[in-house]
Amino acid sequence: MKRRSRSIQDEEASIDLTPMLDVVFIMLIFFIVSTSFLKESGLTVQRPSAKSAQKKESGHIMIGISENGEIWIDKRQVDIRSVRANVERLHAESPEGSVVIQADRSSKNGLLVQVMDQIRLAGVNNISIAARIEDSE
Repeated sequence: MKRRSRSIQDEEASIDLTPMLDVVFIMLIFFIVSTSFLKESGLTVQRPSAKSAQKKESGHIMIGISENGEIWIDKRQVDIRSVRANVERLHAESPEGSVVIQADRSSKNGLLVQVMDQIRLAGVNNISIAARIEDSE
């Protein structure tokens, strides 16, 4: 009879970890869903300044245009012909997203217009051009 009482005590002393694991997995799912991922163009540019520039929260699709005509999307250089396909793919991931073009102040205006045209052909009409806010003197 002594053996039976000992095995009953061993069963009662065990800790059930299932509720704790459930809470940990729920918290993990919450943090994954609530995290916003910042997309970058992968290019540092000298943005032009403007007095009417407004601060905007980051766009979902960032496109960089360098002074020598390179186009960067998602930290890789792309050709003007593949801008539309890349924007369509990124826009499918976040349909409510906007596009921000970071064009260097020395870049060609014609290339900027071509990139904007490709973005509109991809079905995105919410396009912004990044500029520095000019200090009032």
